[in-house]
Amino acid sequence: MAAAISLLSLPPRASSSFFTSVTCRTTSPSITPNLSPSPPPPQPLLLPPEPKTNPVSSSSCSLHCRHFQSCSGCTHEHNLHQPPILNEAVEFFRNIGVSNFTFDSCRLWGWRCRAKLAVRGSAMEPLIGLYEEGTHNVVDIPECKAHHPSITAAVDLLKQAMVELNIEPYDEDKRTGELRYVQMAVTTYNTSLPATERYKNGKVQVALVWNSRNENSPSFEKLNALAKCIWIKGGPKREVHLIHSVWANFQTSTNNIIFGNRWRHLFGERDFWEHVGGIDVSMVPSSFGQANTRAFDSLLHKLQKYVPYGASVVDLYAGAGVIGLSLAATRKCRSVKCVEVNKEAKLSFEKTVSRLPATLDSSISWHLADTSKEPLSWLMGSDVVVVDPPRKGLDPSLLNALQSLSSMKLKDNLGESTKRKIRTEKRPWILRERDTSVQINSQMEQDTSPSLPQTLLYISCGWDSFKEDCMSLLSSKAWHLDKAHGFNFFPGTHSIEILAVFRRGSGVNIKRKKSGKKRRPT
Repeated sequence: MAAAISLLSLPPRASSSFFTSVTCRTTSPSITPNLSPSPPPPQPLLLPPEPKTNPVSSSSCSLHCRHFQSCSGCTHEHNLHQPPILNEAVEFFRNIGVSNFTFDSCRLWGWRCRAKLAVRGSAMEPLIGLYEEGTHNVVDIPECKAHHPSITAAVDLLKQAMVELNIEPYDEDKRTGELRYVQMAVTTYNTSLPATERYKNGKVQVALVWNSRNENSPSFEKLNALAKCIWIKGGPKREVHLIHSVWANFQTSTNNIIFGNRWRHLFGERDFWEHVGGIDVSMVPSSFGQANTRAFDSLLHKLQKYVPYGASVVDLYAGAGVIGLSLAATRKCRSVKCVEVNKEAKLSFEKTVSRLPATLDSSISWHLADTSKEPLSWLMGSDVVVVDPPRKGLDPSLLNALQSLSSMKLKDNLGESTKRKIRTEKRPWILRERDTSVQINSQMEQDTSPSLPQTLLYISCGWDSFKEDCMSLLSSKAWHLDKAHGFNFFPGTHSIEILAVFRRGSGVNIKRKKSGKKRRPT
């Protein structure tokens, strides 16, 4: 999800005694030891070298970006390994009884693998970057420290092609021009290279947002020429193969929505793959994708250890089902249901499923549905609930359903529609597909009686909304907070990603510390 921006003013540093993994570095810390070992992260080229200072100093974790303050992307320049919001997070969790909160500082430079950039200026001097804070004036950011080096190189290539072909950037006031925005997405998936070489050799999927209704417009030939120029200069026949593919999106709306509904593949590979959470993931240009691929991978590995082997999982706000499918593959889940309101995610789900291990014996489904409607129908029958809501947090109806589980008597309180849905979902599935769902064949028999979830895994990109949801869950006595982990998905911003592990019950049954008194032998 997109990062939340907090307006709270916090001290510049947090005491390192309350969290772990805050060492300033350009690579992510290693995953928890009890998980399967993964290859060490590569050291990227063209990025600032790993600081040698110890202990960490402010200057060694500074942004050192000439675009800072003129560009709206980053909000603080120093202590990238400890975002300002971290102090408040440590204090919040300590006050509600979680003293072992951890924080993964992640990669600090060159971490952004997905960027949507505005295109303005003139054909001879195009500006490609972000809006200046509070305006629609585009700031050119050719030396952005957050961008993966391949994005920087691809933007430079696009500018060269625009100048050569006299491509007019979009003018918002006049509603004229040709190229409105560009999305650059980096894939580091390349099995022909050693694992340590893949990140720095990432290829870029370029999506050009063109100011026309469709490919039948008079300017399409110019768009095709631009795409071809990019492909020739950065494609597989070049010494450095930079460009993965080139796509076109057609948008004529006057609002702030970047993408239109019409897409066309122009050059390069159609399928875009990444490897996160132990599985190969397919994405299309219109898919939501995490900007910080490595940090997301770290979060997934952390999340997996809280899901028992053979559990039944429901993944709400699932998108293309990356979280649910990674759990199906790594935790041998009995069943996984992915629920998402955006129909565009369906194709990516189907392609990702096609690369799951053939030996996986799990009932897997994707459902086009709004989780705010009849949320109990999705919660029933699951052992683990995973929620990854947008910045605003959980829908009120879903939050109420989660709060009500403590007093629920399954047979008495379920409505007929809920019971009907449970009976339908519990039948052994064969492969069948509709507009609203995809269900994958499994030989495994389903449970004959629905169960209530015992674990809630909450992934948050909105700190303020998470605090409200967290306190609501705790006040209901339906859940207690067992663990919490933070991740630095957006270094340089007032943002923090949270993985919170809730367990059923008020927590009164937590084991007490031993008194030290020994029982006398009888």
